[in-house]
Amino acid sequence: MAAPTDPCHAAAERLIALAIGSTWLLWLTGGLYIAGPALGWILAALAAWKLYAAPYLPAEQRPAPLGPVIWAFLIGMGAMQIILLVGHATNGFGVGQTIKSSVGWAKGWALIALFPFAAAVLNVRAEVIYRAVCKLGAQTLVLIPLFIAAPYIGLPETLWVSPLKVIGGSGPEYFAVTLYTIEPGAGTPRWQFFAPWSPAAGLVAVVYAICAAEEKHRGWKFCGLAAALAIALLSQSRLALVALLVIWPFAFGVSRLGKAWIWWAAAPAVLAFALLAPMLIDMASQLASDFSSARADSSRVRATLGRIAIERWQNEAPWFGHGIVEAGPHIVEYMPIGSHHSWYGLVFVKGITGLLALAIPLAVAALSTARLSLVQPMGRLGFAMVLVMLLYSFGENLEMLAYLYWPALVLIGIAARHAVLQRSA
Repeated sequence: MAAPTDPCHAAAERLIALAIGSTWLLWLTGGLYIAGPALGWILAALAAWKLYAAPYLPAEQRPAPLGPVIWAFLIGMGAMQIILLVGHATNGFGVGQTIKSSVGWAKGWALIALFPFAAAVLNVRAEVIYRAVCKLGAQTLVLIPLFIAAPYIGLPETLWVSPLKVIGGSGPEYFAVTLYTIEPGAGTPRWQFFAPWSPAAGLVAVVYAICAAEEKHRGWKFCGLAAALAIALLSQSRLALVALLVIWPFAFGVSRLGKAWIWWAAAPAVLAFALLAPMLIDMASQLASDFSSARADSSRVRATLGRIAIERWQNEAPWFGHGIVEAGPHIVEYMPIGSHHSWYGLVFVKGITGLLALAIPLAVAALSTARLSLVQPMGRLGFAMVLVMLLYSFGENLEMLAYLYWPALVLIGIAARHAVLQRSA
């Protein structure tokens, strides 16, 4: 832990707390999409300066070695930019398109490396994030009645689209102040809060719920958990509900694998599972079918987008992909090919090299944090955040939402620093 007099440490924590606490204000002004990348690069610059100045700092302020997790993310996300350049050259894109795509990399994939790197070097405390998330939860609880009432009192779905959209983004939804949307077919309202779409709000809710569960103050913990659960439910995200039910118990179970009693307790469960396997498989198949049929049109579009991405990747650009996102045909309502799925999107845009550039860092992070969870609670939290990223990689494009779930990346960086210190202890 850095000394209180460490200016980089103090500045980083103030910036993080301010960014989380200003979420609703940034949403109102359309600045949320800009604030995430700006914060990531500012924190990374502070971290780079601290590394440069490390030999001249007091011993207690010097950063720990980066370790395998941070290096894996830095190399993997740096490779994404190299793959982008090769893909653009291979597919004949000009300088203008290459610059535009590189800016997109800086606002997306780069953040997945910058936030863990900054958190590890700047010795950010996890408790700062827990409290900031819970304070944001208190704000959210005050605003939720307005969101719920909006469709029933005649308020418009979207209040305005911020003029900041001229800065650029994947679409106006990133800069829109939207109170609710109407679910096609059902005609019922659905809420996305400060996210660009409802499932993205579910992702944020899962991250915030895990953070709030770690808060020590009961009052703040209640605010954080209540707000996160409300967002998850009102977003009506199937994936968020699955994540809330599965991720934390699984991470907790892995963290107890070093205890002898857990193996004795697990033995009867394993035997029962073996005996009941056929029935459990049938139940799982039925649950999967019910999960897909809950929004049949959405599931159909997602599956079709995935098939198109795989077929075109295999037949047209297996190594470095197509370079840019392309709109799909009418059958998928012209949605981008590979959207709603990080792996399909990666193989289509960046090929097998891009897929490996993400898969390897996530695997390294999962193994490192799982191992740390056996001896430190911070490992359990970091492992849970890696699981969130893994699970949502099958339902969202991780790079497009990094500006929202960046607190999870910070916590992974904190866990990575603890893992390095644990090994050197």
